[in-house]
Amino acid sequence: MNKHVIFWSITVGLGGLLFGMDVAVISGAELAIQQLWHLDSFTHGLAIAAALYGTVIGAALGGIPADLFGRKKTLFWIGLSFFISSIGAAIAPDVNLFMLFRFLGGLGIGASSVVAPIYISEIAPAKHRGKLVISFQLNIVLGILIAYVSNYFIQGMENDWRIMLGVVSLPSLLFSILILLTPETPQFLLLKRNDLAGARKVLELADPNPEETINRIQTNANKNLTQERLFSGKFVWPLTLAFLFAFFNQMSGINAIIYYAPRIYELTGLGKESALLSTAGIGIANLLFTLLGWYLIDRVGRRILMFIGSIGYIVTLSLIAYAFYTESYTYVPFYIFAFIASHAIGQGSVIWVFISEIFPNSVRASGMAWGSLTHWVFAALVANFFPLFTESYGGTLIFGFFAVMMVAQLAYVGFMMPETKGANLEDIEQSIIMH
Repeated sequence: MNKHVIFWSITVGLGGLLFGMDVAVISGAELAIQQLWHLDSFTHGLAIAAALYGTVIGAALGGIPADLFGRKKTLFWIGLSFFISSIGAAIAPDVNLFMLFRFLGGLGIGASSVVAPIYISEIAPAKHRGKLVISFQLNIVLGILIAYVSNYFIQGMENDWRIMLGVVSLPSLLFSILILLTPETPQFLLLKRNDLAGARKVLELADPNPEETINRIQTNANKNLTQERLFSGKFVWPLTLAFLFAFFNQMSGINAIIYYAPRIYELTGLGKESALLSTAGIGIANLLFTLLGWYLIDRVGRRILMFIGSIGYIVTLSLIAYAFYTESYTYVPFYIFAFIASHAIGQGSVIWVFISEIFPNSVRASGMAWGSLTHWVFAALVANFFPLFTESYGGTLIFGFFAVMMVAQLAYVGFMMPETKGANLEDIEQSIIMH
């Protein structure tokens, strides 16, 4: 694989590291925040979900600067937004300012979930695209693991929760600096800037057949000379595929477990320290099985991984619900580890790859924004209302509901989801649009 493509993909994929750290670091701080500011269940959920509401806006609007100013410049500013957010949240004197800075970080998360996969999918060769786009997800789970381990070692220090949040500022600054070393994507240079020389320069470093790739991009673009709108009859099928894929991602309950893992463990009888340590185990399981997904995605394809993950979801969520029903919690940590493994090899590995592939060049940024927006709307709702619903209805009903949703996801994979392994983006466009 080309060394330039690897470096650029890894650099952009580091946006996922910030994404994962920002999402998971709050798990070690959420109880302290609730106690410090005496928050009720709803306000507490709102404070924790503030970043996720930011991701909704970031995801909805992330494709706009990516198309106007470029993928590279947008990623640079995303890194700076993470930096400012982490410092601001760490020193916030009250819950309102805390939520404001967490919201800003959420803007970065939402935008990165749109722009980073677009960048990598446009820079990567077809046969390695799955592996390279999944580097974004790999960095997300690595960021989650780093956040969990960091929280474990920081706990007990004075103002430990503030330090936990502030740690994210360091990789954020590094990311923005490294982005300066990456080029703009050939698709953006050709289709948005009409910069043939610039696109050729990038492709000569990254592609063994630069002229062939330029011709393919231009030929495909010439078929769509008029400005196309995403929300038109032509794109109903990819819009539907992306919406359902992202919807089911959150209806698994993944963000409820990522955000509230220590609280869930304490409900099962583990002490705070043991709960934080077990939470680090979630990060390890997530990383190991994402690596397995990375190895398999371009070998067995996207659909096989989704079949495996869906079945794993159904089994593990059913076991967790049964444990709450019988109040027998001995094996709950193992069920959660298995749940995380199912997520990592299935939805976690496939979501950003699949959504970045199924939209045509002409609407890829806005299509990716649509899928990401759907993902983050439901992520915010789950994180906001999980404490309230758990308090009102108990773990049995909540996790049982998630299990039923995963049965529906299995049907989606079986009857609707196309395989995109190994195909050029332009070929995928033709097959999906002509569905």
